[in-house]
Amino acid sequence: MPASVSVADLATAPPLPDAERMCTRPTLSVAEATERAAELARDGRRRLIGLVGPPGAGKSTLSAALQARLGESMVVVGMDGFHLANAELLRLGRRERKGAPDTFDVDGYVTLLARLRGQSSALYAPRFDRDLEESIGSAVLVEPSVPLVVTEGNYLLYDRFGWGAVQGVLDEVWYLQLDDAERRRRLVQRRLGHGDTREHAEFWVREVDEPNARLVAATAHAADAVVLLD
Repeated sequence: MPASVSVADLATAPPLPDAERMCTRPTLSVAEATERAAELARDGRRRLIGLVGPPGAGKSTLSAALQARLGESMVVVGMDGFHLANAELLRLGRRERKGAPDTFDVDGYVTLLARLRGQSSALYAPRFDRDLEESIGSAVLVEPSVPLVVTEGNYLLYDRFGWGAVQGVLDEVWYLQLDDAERRRRLVQRRLGHGDTREHAEFWVREVDEPNARLVAATAHAADAVVLLD
């Protein structure tokens, strides 16, 4: 492992590109995004919204806020459920890059999203367990009567390794923007909360999460809206 990276080093890392300037689409507050989601759910037809942003930007936080408002009118299907298993990543020599664009079952994810668009019977989606660091199959029930499916992940607007097929099956994709220093701080705290050491947590954020974050930030221009978080 390289030399330890301090919190101060992370806080002073170069900022990501400003999504507000990169994207010419509307800029939404959390309240405005929540109202937009409610509007789509009231329509009654199946709609799929994608929440995209760098690691730690607040995708799960916004999903929870939407769920609190919409209740049984929406369900969350996370991209992270399609992480390749750790054993497979070890076989591929990619375990230490888990979370990079080529460490997911992208075809499986796109196939599920396409099925959700024309759903006529109950479907099940996988869920990623952060304590186990593995995906759990058939963990999220999606009923056909639920009007809004929210899917969240880093690479919904990425165009390599098969990710370019994702946006075409979504109705809208919102890019989430959070202050970079705060985003990195939350990433470190999240790893500490799941039993990681501080040294390894700070290393992982610097060497794995941040390179991925720059890939994600470069896709902001393709979003339908930018949601500002704090």
